[in-house]
Amino acid sequence: MSVKNVTGDNFQQEVLQEKLPVLVDFWAPWCGPCKMVGPIVETLAAENEGKLAVAKVNVDENKSLAVQYGIRGIPTLVFFKEGVEVKRIVGAQNKSQLQSAIDQVL
Repeated sequence: MSVKNVTGDNFQQEVLQEKLPVLVDFWAPWCGPCKMVGPIVETLAAENEGKLAVAKVNVDENKSLAVQYGIRGIPTLVFFKEGVEVKRIVGAQNKSQLQSAIDQVL
């Protein structure tokens, strides 16, 4: 399963209606810490395939989603289960910290 790029048009379908828990990476191309976290998120998406869906939301292109979910700093990783936010991590984390958060959500 690859990481899906999600917009306001498909957020409902790809995140809120997804049967698996979903990790949403709110990021922007100019954000240094986002560039560090991005490859880690992609690796974790592959390693947790079938247990976790992973999506990325570019906050510059999807300002309404960023406002709706109260994204004030990036990267912000938000975990959804059955359409409800269950965990949020703000700022860059290493791979083991993120896998630990995934394990808690799963």
